[in-house]
Amino acid sequence: MNTFIELLPFIMFAVAFIALLRGFPVAFTLAGVALAFAGIGLMLDVFDPIHLRAFPQRIYGSMMEMDRSILVAVPLFVFMGVMLEKSKVAEELLEAMGALFGSLRGGLGISVVVVGALLAASTGIVGATVVTMGLLSLPTMLKRGYDPGLASGTIAAAGTLGQIIPPSIVLVLLGDQISNAYQEAQRAQGIFSPDIVSVGDLFAGALIPGLLLVGAYVVYQIFMAITQPLKAPPAPPGDSPSLGSILHALIPPLGLIVAVLGSILAGLATPTEAAGVGAMGATFLAGFRNAGADSNPRGGQLWAGLGAIGLITLIGLTFFVDLRVGRENISTTDQLGMYVAYALVGLIIVGSAIALWRLKKTGVLDDVMRSTAQISSMVFVILIGAALFSLIFRELGGDATVQAALEAVPGGKWGALAIVMLVMFLLGFFLDFIEITFVVVPIVAPILLMMGIDPVWLGVLMALNLQTSFLTPPFGFALFYMRGVAPPSVTTGAIYRGALPFVGIQLVVIILVALLPWLATGLPGLLYD
Repeated sequence: MNTFIELLPFIMFAVAFIALLRGFPVAFTLAGVALAFAGIGLMLDVFDPIHLRAFPQRIYGSMMEMDRSILVAVPLFVFMGVMLEKSKVAEELLEAMGALFGSLRGGLGISVVVVGALLAASTGIVGATVVTMGLLSLPTMLKRGYDPGLASGTIAAAGTLGQIIPPSIVLVLLGDQISNAYQEAQRAQGIFSPDIVSVGDLFAGALIPGLLLVGAYVVYQIFMAITQPLKAPPAPPGDSPSLGSILHALIPPLGLIVAVLGSILAGLATPTEAAGVGAMGATFLAGFRNAGADSNPRGGQLWAGLGAIGLITLIGLTFFVDLRVGRENISTTDQLGMYVAYALVGLIIVGSAIALWRLKKTGVLDDVMRSTAQISSMVFVILIGAALFSLIFRELGGDATVQAALEAVPGGKWGALAIVMLVMFLLGFFLDFIEITFVVVPIVAPILLMMGIDPVWLGVLMALNLQTSFLTPPFGFALFYMRGVAPPSVTTGAIYRGALPFVGIQLVVIILVALLPWLATGLPGLLYD
C-alpha cells in the first residue's frame, strides 16, 4: 500500500497522458484527472481537501493581480499575429525575397527561412506562418524542381521560428512559469525578498539563440544546394526586384519589430504594453491593405495615425520631455510635449477608427476577433486545468519524489538538467507545448533552480526544446499545418523526412546553448545589469 501511495502522483500523470493521447480535451482532462485522484487521495487519507479551497484564489492571483498582468500580453500578441496574417505582409515578403534570392542555387529555401524569421519577430503565430508560406511558396518551390521533403521541411521549420524569436507566445507563457518557479525556489531557500525574472529577460535571452538557429537553417540550405544541387535548383533568371519594392515589403514588419521588441529590450515598455502597440500597428497595416472596402481610401488619415505612433515613441525616447502626468511640478517643456502627445493620440484614434471600419466592412475584423478569442480562451482554460493538476500533484507528494529523483541523478545539476530536457523532448512527440509548459515546467523548474541553474538560461533551453515539439512526428503541429496545405503529390512521409534534419539542427543549437550559457545570458546581462 505504501508503494502505491508513493506512486500515486505518477499514476495520475500516466492516466492524464493516456487520456490526452486518446484525444480528450486538454483542459478538462487535466482538471478531471486531478479531481479524480484528489478523491482517491482523500479515500487513502493522503490528501487534505482544504487545499482545494485555496484553488480559486490561486487562479485569481495567477491571472488577475497587477504584478501578473503579463498574461494579458497573450491575447494581444495573438491578435497582432492573426491581424498580420490578414494584412498580406507575408505575401509581399515572399515575393520580394524570392525575387532577390531565387536566382541562387537554394535561394528559394533561403528566402523562406528569412521570411520565416521576419514573420516570427513580428507575429509569433506558428499556424498562420506555416499555412501562409505553405500556400504561397510550396507550389513555387515544387514547380522549380525542389525536393518535396526539403521544400516542406524548410517551410515547416521556418514557421516554428516564431516560438523562439521574440516576441512569442511560448516565451510569454514560459517566462511566467519560470518567474513563479524562481520565486518559489528562492523562498524554499529562505530568501523572502526574491529576485524577479521578467519576460523581457527571457526575450533578450532568446534573441541570440533564435538568430543562431536562423543562421543554422540558412547554412543547411547552402549545404544542400552544394552537395545535392538537384534538390535545390535555382529559379529561372527574371527581373531583379526594385529597391522600392524590397523596402515596401521590409519596412512594415521591421517597423513592428522595432516598435514591439525594441521597446521591450530598451526597457521603455513592458511586454503587455509593447503587445498593445503591436496590435495597433498590425491594425493599421491591415487597414492599408483593405482600401477596397471604402470608396474614399483615406490613406492620408491612416498614414497620419501610423506616423503619430512613431512620433509619440520618439517623444518618449527623448530625455528632454517627461510625459508622466502624475507629478507636482511639470515644466513648460513637458507641458508642450504633453499637448503634442494629446494631438498625436487624436490622430491615432482617427486613423485606427478608419482602419477598423475598413476591416469591419470586409469581414476581416470579425475573423480576427473570433480567432483571437478562440486561441486565447484555449490557452487560459488549459492554464486553469494545469494549475489544478499541478496543485494536486504536489499535494500528493509528487514534487518531493521528483526532487529526490533529480538530486539522485549522477552528474549533479548537469545530469538533472539533461534528464529534464530529454523528458521534455520525448513528451514533445505526443503533447502540445502549452501542456508541457503548464504541467511539467512548474514541477521541475523550482528543483533545477534550487540547484543553482540560471533562470534565463533554463528558460531559453526549455523554449528551444519546446520548439522541437512542432516538428516531431506524429503530433507536431507544424507538420499538421503543412499536411493541410500541401498538395497530394507531397506525401506525409516526405513531410516527416524533410522535418527531421531541422529537428537535428535544433538539437545541435540546444547543446551549443547548454555548453555556452552566455549565448542566453549575455544580452540580458548587458541590457539590464
